[in-house]
Amino acid sequence: MSTILIADDEPNIVISLEYLMQREGYEVLIARDGDEALAMITEHHPDLVLLDVMMPGRSGFDVLKAVRADQATAATHILMLTARGRDTDRAKGEALGADGYVVKPFSTRELAEQVREMLGKS
Repeated sequence: MSTILIADDEPNIVISLEYLMQREGYEVLIARDGDEALAMITEHHPDLVLLDVMMPGRSGFDVLKAVRADQATAATHILMLTARGRDTDRAKGEALGADGYVVKPFSTRELAEQVREMLGKS
């Protein structure tokens, strides 16, 4: 079973994503800030991280940079979640090595499809 880490500080988003991912058959871990997200990625090596850009402590961009810089975690799939859909944010995420980018509010069906694609399950 694939493991997904949801890293977001917004409780309503965490609850809905957790429900969606569990319904899709994934094991779910939760981190509520950037520091916790980085610690959980290092400790649990999730198959995919749904990573919010704007979080307390480290930003999603800072977490992404740290994950890509560490050989033990560099191959982790990371899908950035953001309320900021500006092209500059997307370009920054892609430049830092994000595997994908989803702008809030998002379609849960489309997000589930993107997660399945990233994990090689159609």
